Amino acid sequence: MMLKIRLLASVVAVLALSLSSCKSSEPAMSGDVFSTSRGDLIVHPVNHATFLMNWEGKTIYVDPVGGATPFQGLPAPDVILVTDIHGDHLNADTLTAIVQPETVIVAPQAVRDTLPEALQGATRVLANGETLNVGEIPVEAIPMYNITPERLQYHTKGRGNGYVLTFGDKRVYIAGDTEDIPEMRALRNIDVAFVPMNLPYTMTVAQAADAVREFRPKVVYPYHSRGSDVNEFTRLVGTDVGVEVRVGAWY
Repeated sequence: MMLKIRLLASVVAVLALSLSSCKSSEPAMSGDVFSTSRGDLIVHPVNHATFLMNWEGKTIYVDPVGGATPFQGLPAPDVILVTDIHGDHLNADTLTAIVQPETVIVAPQAVRDTLPEALQGATRVLANGETLNVGEIPVEAIPMYNITPERLQYHTKGRGNGYVLTFGDKRVYIAGDTEDIPEMRALRNIDVAFVPMNLPYTMTVAQAADAVREFRPKVVYPYHSRGSDVNEFTRLVGTDVGVEVRVGAWY
């Protein structure tokens, strides 16, 4: 009996060591670090609208495009958030290349409808205003759309999603392709925000800065900003409302 117990203990120890070794062999992810009540949140820009976040051992991809190459050497995705059907946010070949058996894709219905059947099965649909938990991460879908008459054709209300994610005591807002809509301006208690500014698809630098000054995230990243003057955005946001502008390496 004692021999069986010792053998069982040895097997458990070997398994624990093996699991620990597998976990430690996961690629590390560099980036900006934000402290939360349950460990660090890491933000890693990739390109344009694409970035990664890592928290509590989970890696979240936002709008991954460009094939598998941009993500080589980075942790595999546990969660993928897709905001819209446009090609700089959604690419089915990229998703097929990076999705793992346990990966959950969160997307609006319009995105799911474009995906091949295998990816549809991994997708949880979230409509504007709805909330779901992915693992222990609450995800809320925020509207994203155009409001300027000459831009209305680019993003209609209800088709795409922005997202608010909660990591412990921190709230992160990913705006997606949008102008300075009332739903953005009404946000409160946002710790980190990702706000677009490029024409004609989203909004001007002045619109983005004005909205940021109203909803006042603690930190804001200008992203999806190709061709825009992020230095002017920083100047317009200013330092008097308690918002820190960080310019990440998207370009």
